[in-house]
Amino acid sequence: MFVGRAESLALLAGALERARAGVPVRVLVEGPAGIGKTALVRHFLCGSGQVLRAAGEEAESELAFGVLTQLLGPRVRWTDASAAGAELLEAWDEAQEGDPEPREPVVVVVDDAQWADHASLQALTFAVRRLRADRVLVLVVVRDVDDARLPDGLRRCFTADDVVRVRLDGLAPAELRRLGSELGTAGLTVAAADRLYAHTGGNPLHVKALLEQEGPGLLEALARTDVAPPAPRSFTALVLARLAAIGAPAEALVCAAAVLGAHSGLAEAWTVAHGNPRGAVGGDALAALEEAVRAGLLTEAAGDPGIRFPHPLVHAAVYHRLGPARRAALHLRAAAVVTDEAQWLRHRALAAVGPDEGLAAELAALGRKFAAEGAWAGAAGQLEAAARLSPDGGVQERCSLEAVECRLLAGDVQDVGEVAERIRQFAPGGWRSYLLGRLSLFDVGRAEALLTDAWHRCDPEAEPLLGARIAGQFAALHGSMSHGAEMAEWADLALRLAPDDTATDMIRYLRLIGLAMSGRAADTLAELGPLPDPVLASPAQLENLLGRGNLRPFVGDLTGAVRDLSGVFGACRGRAASFRVVAATGLASAEYRVGRWDDALVHTEFALSLAADTDQPHIALHSRTLAAQLCAARGEFAKAQAHASVVRAYAGGSHVSPALAAALAEGCLARAQGDPEGVVVALDPLLALGPRGSLEEPGTVPWADLLSDAWAALGEEKRAAGILAPYEVLAARRGHHEALLVAARARGTLEAARGDTEAAERAFRLGLRHSAHVEAPFDRALLHLAYGGFLRRTGKRTVAGEQLQSARDLLVPLEAKPDLERCDRELAACGLRPAARPERPSDLAVLTPQERAVARLVASGLTNRQVARELVISVKTVEYHLGRIFPKLGVDSRTRLAARLAAVPDPRS
Repeated sequence: MFVGRAESLALLAGALERARAGVPVRVLVEGPAGIGKTALVRHFLCGSGQVLRAAGEEAESELAFGVLTQLLGPRVRWTDASAAGAELLEAWDEAQEGDPEPREPVVVVVDDAQWADHASLQALTFAVRRLRADRVLVLVVVRDVDDARLPDGLRRCFTADDVVRVRLDGLAPAELRRLGSELGTAGLTVAAADRLYAHTGGNPLHVKALLEQEGPGLLEALARTDVAPPAPRSFTALVLARLAAIGAPAEALVCAAAVLGAHSGLAEAWTVAHGNPRGAVGGDALAALEEAVRAGLLTEAAGDPGIRFPHPLVHAAVYHRLGPARRAALHLRAAAVVTDEAQWLRHRALAAVGPDEGLAAELAALGRKFAAEGAWAGAAGQLEAAARLSPDGGVQERCSLEAVECRLLAGDVQDVGEVAERIRQFAPGGWRSYLLGRLSLFDVGRAEALLTDAWHRCDPEAEPLLGARIAGQFAALHGSMSHGAEMAEWADLALRLAPDDTATDMIRYLRLIGLAMSGRAADTLAELGPLPDPVLASPAQLENLLGRGNLRPFVGDLTGAVRDLSGVFGACRGRAASFRVVAATGLASAEYRVGRWDDALVHTEFALSLAADTDQPHIALHSRTLAAQLCAARGEFAKAQAHASVVRAYAGGSHVSPALAAALAEGCLARAQGDPEGVVVALDPLLALGPRGSLEEPGTVPWADLLSDAWAALGEEKRAAGILAPYEVLAARRGHHEALLVAARARGTLEAARGDTEAAERAFRLGLRHSAHVEAPFDRALLHLAYGGFLRRTGKRTVAGEQLQSARDLLVPLEAKPDLERCDRELAACGLRPAARPERPSDLAVLTPQERAVARLVASGLTNRQVARELVISVKTVEYHLGRIFPKLGVDSRTRLAARLAAVPDPRS
């Protein structure tokens, strides 16, 4: 039965219509327990076609990807929420395929999301964020959206302005009267309904319990004003009464299903109930299921046939009603039925009546196996169970600490301070200090002290796994301080101790980047030797490919960097979020420098979105800095400032990496705005960070030239020279043409400020010689712009115009608005009118960055599904973008689109 909720149903109906029209919709239904959220959703979706349902279960909240398995069915074990989310996205694509005629939208329901496992919710968020033009409605049901058990990414996703939010309160008195009538309690007066509303708050669960409990006697109780109406019995009592009223076969089926979980197969539950060999479902099983369904204890679900409980409270009431002996016996039967090793051990653990050293060892071994495979969430659950069952206090602490590490790696630690406080209660030891150090990486001094203590307490020969973990964290710590040599040394030690189990899937990358930062990029690239295609690469080889792609800019090979990193990005779907963010950021950085700014924006957006989806925004700070640089260079100053402000919030103390990222973001923004004072304010603090060898390495972070230009503009030539000279020396030592180009531009600007026109002329001409070997169009454009301005000020207008036009030809395809405007002003000052932009068959300026990325991939010959996989969006979103791209460019086929794009000049030329 269902009464009321007309306004809520209207909201949901409107959302369904939007989804039917091809607009993906997110719906949040929230309200306290028993308020009728599940009933509302069930009534709303009655008769709907494509509905995928899942429900969180408190007892299974630690079962990694449990809810996702309900939506997709048994699949291979996912190791990363983003990879699982990509598969969910593909499943929704498949569900939308079919006849060209409009079909019913795909409706995805996750009930009781506050009890769902984090990995599933992160995967769901990942998929939902990437819907653009899909017939998909995603409906999440929670008690309270601010519940700490919900990931921040999901909370942000389902509280945005465009989300349909349905907040359920109690039924109104008039609706309670209808409910009473439906339940057979006629004659509920207006006054009685008002009193019932005041007594229960209109909570349907409480009201139904009272109506069923008291029957007609409730009317008399409500009529009395001298005593309060009776309270409803506990929900458990109602469930157990129903359980007692059904026959023994049905009762056994319900109890077996409770042991198996909130959902299971009928054959599986029947086998557990009776201990029979699993086989085809017979008439007895179907009769028992029918009786349980009539009693409101079970519901049918699509599947084997599948069965589930109508509400988690029903499941909990049945499960906890089981006595210890029966519960243990059923779990042992369940262990004999399930085929998954993790589930087998879970049932054995729940059947245990006390500490079990052997079982604890098996659980710990499986947990460590999962950890070695990168299945961090599953590993944590096994290790926690091992800690509970071990009779040895030392083993308990060790397994607990390893479980905490796995939670950290899975991105499933909501309150770092709370976890650290719990770890401090453990006995001093290497694992304890290591984890506390890992939790303190944003406090460099404390992290270094704790990791040093961990190292002193660890015997690497006896405990190579722990030694490798500590060394890996030292590598990350030194990387955050831009100490390249130390970073490489510690990473190398970690690999020697335990090459396949360092608790990070980027240790090889850290080693390679550390070597490059310490001036050994060319030798390191030569030592790497040939590597396979990323699609065929092993996990270790993929790390080396990631490292090689990020090494190439150190030697000026931007095209090679884009090639390597494009391959790694396309092949790393199953890797951890941090790996994928680094791959996307490295690719975006190479694309930015090589002049593919639209692609760079797409990949920075991917990195930022993935970091947000997995509640790890700190792993994408450099991507956010790059986004600030791109937006600033295109004149989108508000966006650039927003990105820079986020990075600045992480900067502080001796943690060089966020401080450097913030300084560069703010410095590039100030330069684009023509504010030398702002450049100095942003970048000058970098001089106080101590020895800057790795910060000045050519091919890493371009900042010395910007600061030199700013000081020269402010008349502080001596300061400018002090910053520029060491960079020039190092650039010459490395033979890095791009670094030599920007150094020559900065030297020419400085000498011009000093009034030494001959020295300035020599510097600018030297920059032009290096320009012939440089792929970076923006750096080349800024050199031409600076040289042209210098020539104009010395009265050489004709040759100045030539340089300025060269700058303009490079700036126009990049859409570098601030510098393009400066260039046009210089041309006007020369008495020249900027050459009209050449007409081209296709003007990509009319497309958004995402549309440009889709257009290029389609033009390269990829199918819509391949484009969707490459950009991690849905196929419908690709179709949506193509529907906008074709009319904008005046084409009507993929072949003509490719021809149009082929006619667009390459900004690198």
